[in-house]
Amino acid sequence: MTTLLKKPALLPLALAFGTVLAALVPSVQAQNLVELYRSARDYDAAYQSSRSLYDANLYRAEQAKAGILPQAGLSAGVNRVNFENNNPAVDRNYPQQSASLSASQPLYRPGNWATYEQGKQQVELSKAQLEAAEQDLIVRTSQTYFDVLAAQDTLAFVRAQKAAVAEQLASAKRNFEVGTSTITDSREAQARYDLVIAQEIAAENDLRVKKIALDQLVGRTDAQPRPLVAPAKLPPLVPADVNIWVQQSEALHPTIRQAQANLKTAKLEINKAEAGHKPTVDLTASHGVQRNPQGSASSLNTLNSRTNTTTVGLALNLPLFAGFATQNRIRETLSLEEKARTDLEGAKRGVALNTRTAFFGVLSGQGQVKALEAAEASSQSALDANKLGYQVGVRINIDVLNAQSQLFQTKRDLAVARYNVLLGGLRLRQANGTLTPEDLLLINSLLVQ
Repeated sequence: MTTLLKKPALLPLALAFGTVLAALVPSVQAQNLVELYRSARDYDAAYQSSRSLYDANLYRAEQAKAGILPQAGLSAGVNRVNFENNNPAVDRNYPQQSASLSASQPLYRPGNWATYEQGKQQVELSKAQLEAAEQDLIVRTSQTYFDVLAAQDTLAFVRAQKAAVAEQLASAKRNFEVGTSTITDSREAQARYDLVIAQEIAAENDLRVKKIALDQLVGRTDAQPRPLVAPAKLPPLVPADVNIWVQQSEALHPTIRQAQANLKTAKLEINKAEAGHKPTVDLTASHGVQRNPQGSASSLNTLNSRTNTTTVGLALNLPLFAGFATQNRIRETLSLEEKARTDLEGAKRGVALNTRTAFFGVLSGQGQVKALEAAEASSQSALDANKLGYQVGVRINIDVLNAQSQLFQTKRDLAVARYNVLLGGLRLRQANGTLTPEDLLLINSLLVQ
């Protein structure tokens, strides 16, 4: 009974952790995930680069229309002519003015039409590339966001553990002073306290680095991500069939769509190569004006003269022989088409593999969360039992310290596992190509408002 009175109760761990976490995560001016994603979208250099490349590719695709549209040109000139002749004797110096307007319209140019169709595929390719960049930004922002939250949780758990170990150290010292425990208890508690101090320093630095990375990504100073609500209820995985996720990827994934666009472009490149054997037909028209203010040398007339010439016609060009360049170009494009088809098949297989891997990763993460939740409850019960055993003398100080360490490690692992499940859901949607900014709204609803 005397021993029980001389060993005071330890500081409640939940109270210690809650106090430290509240100090680490101020609610004033905190931002949710959607807000920080919008900031990253406007600031991130990698995404802005992809956006500019997308715009450039759109303009490049528009250039392909030039080959099937009319072409027109205007030319004009002013000359000074010096004419000399011996028989009859003529020596004249006179001005000459001319202007010409010409236009042409392709009527049959299969190569130009293939280039135009390739421009359309370039637009589809650019859209897929931009979507991939947007999905990558969503995942990078979410990863950085939860990295900060995980670092904050780690620091909070370490500081709560430091408070608990400090209380255990004080208790061991008091018991040693009154003679109810040995110096070993004090030294064990001191060693564990020194270790927690080192862990706190490392956790503080890790949080500092993670916050710098978040600030750099979103273009803000001292961004404060909102934490998950407690207790956090993670959303289920819907649909629960991995084959459905794989089937969605075949039509939606940006990588597959890029490979499909490349295959269609390769087929059109064959048409362009085959056009090297085919004729071309253009409709041409021109109108020219030549004016001689002081006459011309041919007529020996010094009066003002003007000549108008208008022509309209068809221009036919038929290639006959190009040194086997066309035949070999066709063989080259056929090989490139086969490569594009193989690349498409490889893209489908890679996307399917990544989708299945991400799907089972989410399932595994959900199982880990449930197991760690049970482990947290068990670790708390073990700590309570060791504290009671220490007070009644059936447990020693190191037993309590080990139980504390196990509990806080479990809490850290549980927090990280929850973040990984949420990130895994986003990565699954990225893996099958269905990830959009709207998917962040579900995670936003799980954050402290």
